[in-house]
Amino acid sequence: MPMETIAVAGIPFPVSRIALGTWAIGGWMWGGADDRQAIATIHEALELGISLIDTAPVYGFGHSEEVVGQALAGRRDKVAIATKVGLDWKDGKPFRNSSAARIRREIEDSLRRLRTDRIDLYQVHWPDPAVPLDETARVLEDLHREGKVLALGVSNFSVAQMEQFGAVAPLVAVQPPYNLFERAIEADILPWSAAHGLAVLAYGPLCRGLLSGRMNAASQFGRDDLRSADPKFQPPRFAQYLAAVAALEAFATERFGRSVLALAIRWVLDQGPTVALWGARKPEQIAGIDQACGWTLSEADKAEIDRILAAHVTDPVGPEFMAPPGG
Repeated sequence: MPMETIAVAGIPFPVSRIALGTWAIGGWMWGGADDRQAIATIHEALELGISLIDTAPVYGFGHSEEVVGQALAGRRDKVAIATKVGLDWKDGKPFRNSSAARIRREIEDSLRRLRTDRIDLYQVHWPDPAVPLDETARVLEDLHREGKVLALGVSNFSVAQMEQFGAVAPLVAVQPPYNLFERAIEADILPWSAAHGLAVLAYGPLCRGLLSGRMNAASQFGRDDLRSADPKFQPPRFAQYLAAVAALEAFATERFGRSVLALAIRWVLDQGPTVALWGARKPEQIAGIDQACGWTLSEADKAEIDRILAAHVTDPVGPEFMAPPGG
C-alpha cells in the first residue's frame, strides 16, 4: 500500500503519516549504538516511503542527530527533519533548559550535526518550569523568521501550555506519548489539536516494543535500557500487558490477516490528525510498515480492542516515568 501523508503548515511537502523515530539510534537508554545498522535503517525507511524523521539532541547526546545527518547526505531535500530543543545535559544526565541563550546555542549545534541549513519542524522537548514560556516562544519565533526553522512544535506540553506558547509563536504540531496502552491525550490534547489544526506526532505508538508482538515473558532489559525503569515491563504488570498483546494479535490475524504491530499503528492513525513515530535502529525493525497503510478500523473494531484491553490490563500505568528533571 502507498504511504499515507499529512500536510503540516510550514513544511513544503506533505509528510508521511509514519515517521522514523531515532531515539534508539542514539544508543543512550537503549543499550548502545550501531551506526552502520542505524544508517541502513534510515535508508530502508526512505525506500518504504517515510519522508519524516524525528530526532533530538539528547538522543545519545548529539549522536542520533549526527547519524541522521550522515544518512541523509545527498538526500536532504526528500525528507523533513523534525528535531527538538530545550533539554540540556551534564555528566550524561539530561535536564530541562529552554532559556533563550540555550536555544540559540542548540539550534547551531543541531544544524551542524544534521548537516543542514534549516530544521523543518523544531519542537520544544519538554516544558521548562524555570523559564517563562513567552521567552522560549519568542526566541523560536525569531528562528522561524530567520528561516532556520520552517515550523514550530512542542512535545509533552499541556493544552494550557500550548495556548500560552501559541499566543506568541505559530504552533503547528504537538508530540505526546500515545498508543493503545497510553491514552491520556484523548481527554484534552488530541481534541484540542484537531480543533486547532495541529498535527499530533504520537511517540511510542508501539509502547517501547511491547506492541511489536516480539516480546515474551522471558524478555529481559539491561540497566542501560529505558524499559528496565518502565512499570509495564516489571511483574506483575508485564504479564498483563503481554496477555493483552497476545489477544490483540489473535484479533488482528483473525479479523484483518495482519500483525498486532500493524494493528497498533493503524489504531493510532485512525484517531485523528496523527503521525505515528515508528522507532527503529535495525532495518528489520521497520519491516511491515506497508501493512499499516490503506485500511481503517471500524467503531466496532475499536470497541473490541477496548474490550480486550479492559479484560487483560487490570492495573494500567502511563508513561510518567519518562519525564526528565527540571534544571
